[in-house]
Order: sequence, then structure tokens, then C-alpha cells
Amino acid sequence: MKLFLRDDIAALWAEGDPFSHAAAQEGEIFRAREGRRTLRFAGNGRSYFLKYHAGIGWKEIIKNLTQAKLPVLGAMDEVRAIDAVRAAGLDTMTVAAFGSRGVNPADIESFIVTEDLVGTLSLEEVGEQWVAEGSVPVLFKRALIGKVAGIARRMHGAGINHRDFYLAHFLMPVSDVARQSVEGPMYLIDLHRSQVRSKVPRRWQIKDLGGLYFSTARFGLTRRDLLRFIRSYTGLPLKQALADEKLWQSARREAEKIYRRYFEVEPRLPLQFNEHPGKDI
Repeated sequence: MKLFLRDDIAALWAEGDPFSHAAAQEGEIFRAREGRRTLRFAGNGRSYFLKYHAGIGWKEIIKNLTQAKLPVLGAMDEVRAIDAVRAAGLDTMTVAAFGSRGVNPADIESFIVTEDLVGTLSLEEVGEQWVAEGSVPVLFKRALIGKVAGIARRMHGAGINHRDFYLAHFLMPVSDVARQSVEGPMYLIDLHRSQVRSKVPRRWQIKDLGGLYFSTARFGLTRRDLLRFIRSYTGLPLKQALADEKLWQSARREAEKIYRRYFEVEPRLPLQFNEHPGKDI
């Protein structure tokens, strides 16, 4: 068994079994399926996120494997990913508690509690503000492209691939958005599917880059914007950065594949948001 309770969580769950507290914790539910609950809860004047895993069962494990997906077996994957992201010098969630018990992969019970990143907006929300206002602050957009590209470069360079690498999983302070500044923290979140190795396999690098590109579709990036990202991601002059043509073509095809799955139409390039009845990002 593994167990860590920071003092504030230990005070909240002072009586009884921490796993039972995690299983019974009430709050604002964000997800509840496949043996996992994600919720926001408050205590002692603070706000937290809890992810509780009850064990997904062999049926779900086999289904994932037959679909060539790696199943998420418990909360410790996210604990390890958070540690790796922090070790890479990137901003991410702060762990307040975690626990894991059991040996059978199908029945591992686990949980993770992280501090709620209050006063932040996701980059998806920032882009939606631009859409609602009908204007894009060009210099701010370019600065954000460089910031996100730098995070992607450091993450992949540290052997971490995200597997849910979308704009919705980058958070920045509301105050920085108002000032149109990228000097503050940019938090990388939702790491429960992340993988940590000595080196990111090419396949997973492509999936991350393709997912990120897809998530920009509603915000109308230009070809110049894409080239800025490529230059910042590689840290190379553009001509050298584009020499790895297969990488960028593969990432584009991955983004197009996701686009077709969601919108059921052929994409225009650079990717653009497509209003489609019954389909929504």
C-alpha cells in the first residue's frame, strides 16, 4: 500500500480509512464512469480536485488492449507524471494526497487529491473569449504559441507524452490573460493518461502534436502561426526544423483524423472549426 496525506487533507479525513473517505467524498462531479470519479470539493477554506479509482475490472482492461489503448489502472500514474513534469521544470498541479492499495491490476483502489488551480483560465477558454469578442490580440497569440511550443518541447525532451494534449489542459492565471502576458506560470494538467519513459516514442510524439493542432481548430491559426510553433518546438532555424518533414506531415494527418471523427467532414488547412449538427468539440 502507498499512502500520503498532507496535513490539511489529514485534518479533513481525520477519522477512519482515507480510501473510504475518498470513495465517499462529495463535491461537484466532473466525471463518473469506468470505476473512476473526478470531483471538486472544499474543506477548511480551500478547494481541491479528487480522482478516485475503484478498479476498472478485467473486462475494461481487455477492451482497452484490444483497441490498442493503454488502460489507466489507477491514480499513481498521474502522481508519477506530475513528479516528472515538475522535474522537467514545468508548472503543473500540486499533490495534496494520494493512496493506492491492491495487487490485482483490475482491482487496484487508488486516489489522488490536487490543489484546485483557482483564478485560472484554460487556453481553450482564452481562445473562446477571442471568438466571442471577434478579435485576436496578435502579439499575445504569438507569445502563447511560443510558450506552448516550449512546454511541449521540454515535456517530450523529458520523456513524457501526455495523451490528452489539448489547449483545454493548459491553464494560466486570469490576471495574466487580462495583461496579455506569458511571463507567469502555465500549468499543464490532466496527466492521468500520461506516460513517462527515457524517451518519447515517435508514435506518441505525433499523437500529442496532432491532438494539440486539432484543439486549435476553432481559433483560426494561420500557416505562419504553425511555422512559429514548429520553430519554437524544435529550437532550430525554420529550414532545419522543417527538415523532419515526416514528423510534421504525420502530426497533421493525426489532427485531420481527429477532425474527421468529430465533425464528419473533410478539414480545410490550416485546420478551422466546423459547425456541424450533432457534433461538437
